[in-house]
Amino acid sequence: MRALVTGGCGFIGSHLADRLVAEGITVRILDSLQPRVHPRGLPAWVNPRAEVVLGSVTHPPTVRQALEGVDVVFHQAAYQDYTLDFSQYSAVNVTGVALLYETILRDHVPVQKVILASSQAVYGEGQYDCPEHGFTLPQPRSRTQLQRGDWEVQCPVCSRPLEPRLLDEAYPNPFNQYAVSKYAGERLALGLGWLHGIPTVALRYSITQGPRQSLFNHYSGVCRIFVSRLRKGLQPILYEDGRQTRDFVHVSDVVEANWTVLVQEAADFQAFNVGSGVAVSINDYAQRLCQAMQMDFRPIRRGEYRVGDNRHSVSSIEKLQRLGWKPKGTLDDIFADFLNWVDSLGGIPEEAFAAEAAMREAGVVQQAAHS
Repeated sequence: MRALVTGGCGFIGSHLADRLVAEGITVRILDSLQPRVHPRGLPAWVNPRAEVVLGSVTHPPTVRQALEGVDVVFHQAAYQDYTLDFSQYSAVNVTGVALLYETILRDHVPVQKVILASSQAVYGEGQYDCPEHGFTLPQPRSRTQLQRGDWEVQCPVCSRPLEPRLLDEAYPNPFNQYAVSKYAGERLALGLGWLHGIPTVALRYSITQGPRQSLFNHYSGVCRIFVSRLRKGLQPILYEDGRQTRDFVHVSDVVEANWTVLVQEAADFQAFNVGSGVAVSINDYAQRLCQAMQMDFRPIRRGEYRVGDNRHSVSSIEKLQRLGWKPKGTLDDIFADFLNWVDSLGGIPEEAFAAEAAMREAGVVQQAAHS
């Protein structure tokens, strides 16, 4: 079997390529080495047994070259960041998907399955219950509300605080540029796959963490952000009030999810959440990270928020568990593996600190008037 891993030099893609090589599969990687993710070029961790094609998933000749002789595609490549170049999200995350299927069909590439990396972001502000008005898919909290330092999601009818649900695959509700582009790409893949008989699966990743996370781009995750500050002797900055909840999953579990849906026909033409199913507040996350690093926990809360962030995002993972998959990595595993990897690199590079400054300059980070 020959596999193509787009974005295979990156965080999840490189771990997936390693797993495929270990399984005896011939691997080709297609990666553009986007400078905000790979400012130093080809990473040392790219599997030497994988063929590497450098180029974009939006460039037809490159995609044609990458697909030659391929049996299965793991489409991990995506554009993600906290940036204002909104059109680039659609160019990569939507057009790139369309070009993939277009090339498979026009060139009669006998691809047996496509597995697409989607995102928990497709759920937008999330899924909630109101004690009086029941289930709702709320709009994102308004700038006016956030400027008041009023953080909880409210019922659109009675304005009472809502109770978050675990995110169910049936109710996507994207709003920001990244979320909309990922959902559009997912719908294209599942729809074109169904219409043209190409088995396709979409995996909606929760916040994936572990070794090889980019240390440079804005979107690379809270672990990198907090570790960067703590290694400098600075305390973590908690946006909002720190009580927002997230779902953290180890990269090894994400790789196992890809393998599970590869080998099971029952997964075809469906979307699945991939997460831990466990709610962790950002405050608790920071506290446990400080403990892991043997540092005092004195977080900084100054009423700042990021435009487009949601309040609570924790996925239901029951659907994927029915296929026999289950997460094994714990938060402690995530911390240990990430810290060991950072140590192996000689620490956090100075360039990593430019990401937060760039978000502030772009207006992504805002200060509430009252908090």
